[in-house]
Amino acid sequence: MTTSILVPCTSCGALNRVPEQVEQGKAKCGKCSEALKHKDSVHEVSGAVLAKAIFNSPIPVIVDFWAPWCGPCVGFAPTFKQFAGTHKGKALFLKCDTEAHQDAGTRFGIRSIPTLIVFENEKEKARQSGALPYPHLEKWIGSHVAL
Repeated sequence: MTTSILVPCTSCGALNRVPEQVEQGKAKCGKCSEALKHKDSVHEVSGAVLAKAIFNSPIPVIVDFWAPWCGPCVGFAPTFKQFAGTHKGKALFLKCDTEAHQDAGTRFGIRSIPTLIVFENEKEKARQSGALPYPHLEKWIGSHVAL
């Protein structure tokens, strides 16, 4: 049985199912034909792509809202990436830079960073502000999503 993962296209926002075995750089978006970065466990997205992913994803979407100047955000990134790698394919793990995409920060009411939001069935299910160590991240996400 071939395992596939859900990958957002950073160009058009379409969600694509990609077999994990496909070599990096070989998968292309089914809508716009852009190359997909499907080996990444966390996908950096714009506000527009984020909105499409939340609306169209058949699996939970977990978003890390961050900014490059934020020390706790930068420090938390490897923890989020490690968790995403462990649970790849069970949820869609996204990062949205609130400095570059201020519209997304405004739209989702981000008041402090890092902020994690879990979306399921197009709705916000849970929110957590502040960086978490791996065990706390695992417990927090596990209390809101069955992974």
